[in-house]
Amino acid sequence: MTRYLAASLPAVLLACCALLVSCSSAPVRRAQQPPATSMQPASVIYVVKRAWHVDIGFAAADLQPPLAGLRSDLPHARFMLFGFGDRHYLLDQDRGPFGMLAALWPGRGLMLVTGLGNTAQAAFGEANVVEIRVSPQQALAAQRFVWRSLAAAQDGAVAPLRAGPYPDSLYYAASPAYSAWHTCNTWAAEALRATGLPIHSAGVALSGQLWIQARRLDARY
Repeated sequence: MTRYLAASLPAVLLACCALLVSCSSAPVRRAQQPPATSMQPASVIYVVKRAWHVDIGFAAADLQPPLAGLRSDLPHARFMLFGFGDRHYLLDQDRGPFGMLAALWPGRGLMLVTGLGNTAQAAFGEANVVEIRVSPQQALAAQRFVWRSLAAAQDGAVAPLRAGPYPDSLYYAASPAYSAWHTCNTWAAEALRATGLPIHSAGVALSGQLWIQARRLDARY
């Protein structure tokens, strides 16, 4: 990430804007990770590219406790996507130049959980979705990472802060901080890395850096 910060201030601001706002697409790949044993059913982790932002998702029916408790907040969801962002920018709507610049420095994070009634491919286009087939244990490891990213209230409960920007989406407080060193895409890479997959998160700031790694899994397995 250091090499990005060495750029000029206008370039940094442009990168910050891209991370927070832009939209794009990329070719689809279906990467497969063999289950731990041939007798085990496979689970799927969905990697969804939404411009310069990457979400990690699961079929709602595959969620295990404690993350499965969030299903009651979005009871009609067949699939649930999890994304990380800057709380000040997203929740306080401070989207001017100073708000974008502030997002470069460590600050409170925010989790966006989006419930889908259809597949991720139907919602975002097949070109923006990678399906990674993993063992149930690997899927559980990723889900536990997501759960640890959700900040509990003083009473220990994990509850939505408010409605999200899309139908069937909710904002939750996040435990990790957001910064130019730890962006939404760093977080998504960490979630995949928690499974033991050959994914690196260090220096991952932009969605393309993670997307290339996810696509490479297709050729490797």
